[in-house]
Amino acid sequence: MKLHVATYNIHKGFSQFNRRLMIHELRERLRSLGADIVFLQEVLGQHRRHAARFEDWPAEPQYEFLAQQVWNDYAYGRNTVYAHGHHGNAILSRYPIRWAENEDVTLNRREGRGLLHCEIDVPGAPSPLHCICVHLALNERGRRHQVGALIERLHREVPERAPLVVAGDFNDWRNLAGKRLAVALDLREALADRWGRPARSFPSAFPVLRLDRIYVRGLEVERTETHRGRPWRRISDHAPLSAHLRLE
Repeated sequence: MKLHVATYNIHKGFSQFNRRLMIHELRERLRSLGADIVFLQEVLGQHRRHAARFEDWPAEPQYEFLAQQVWNDYAYGRNTVYAHGHHGNAILSRYPIRWAENEDVTLNRREGRGLLHCEIDVPGAPSPLHCICVHLALNERGRRHQVGALIERLHREVPERAPLVVAGDFNDWRNLAGKRLAVALDLREALADRWGRPARSFPSAFPVLRLDRIYVRGLEVERTETHRGRPWRRISDHAPLSAHLRLE
C-alpha cells in the first residue's frame, strides 16, 4: 500500500500579511500536489465579515471548497470561535473517513488548539490508518501541554501496530516536541535530514524555521518534498510539505 500525504498551514486563505485573498489559487495548487490525504491548519469554517467583503468568497466552508471534486471525504475540527466565525484544522481524504474526533487541548483561551483525529480506510491496508492534524501553541508552555495530550491520546486510542501519521504546524523551532514524540511513541519525522533536523518551512519566501512536520509510524518513507518557489510563497507564509509513504 502506497500513500501520498501533505501538510499545509493555509493562513486562512490569505497571502502573507493578509494582503490578498488566495483561496482560489490555493485550491488549484493543492490539487497539483496529487496527495491522497491533506492535513490543513488555520482553516476558516465561517467568517461572516470576509464573506460580506469579498465578492468571490466561497459559499462553502473552506475545507469543503478545497475538497471539491478531488477529496471525497473531509473532517474539520473547530478550535477558535469568535463573534463573526471560527477556524481550526481539517483533513481532506480521497478515502473514506470512518471516524473523526477533535480533542480540545487549549491552554490559553486566546489561542484555541485541538487535535483532529481521523481513522481512514485506505485500500490495501490491513487496519485503518490513524491520522492526527495538529497546530501547536506559540509558547513553549502551551506546546508542552499539547504534546503531552497528544502522547496520552495516542497511547489511549491508537493500537501499537496501526499505521499512523501525525502532521501539522508544530511551532516547535527548537525541536523539543519532536524528541518527546520519538522517545514516547517511536514516531519519526519523515523529512528529517541526516542530523535529525526537520525541514525548514517558515517563512515560505526564505524558510529559516523548522515549524511544519510529518511524523509517521508503521510506514516507510520513500521520498519527501518541501514545496517552495514563487507559486507557493504567494499563497501562505508557510511552505507545504509532502511525503510518499509505503506500509511496512
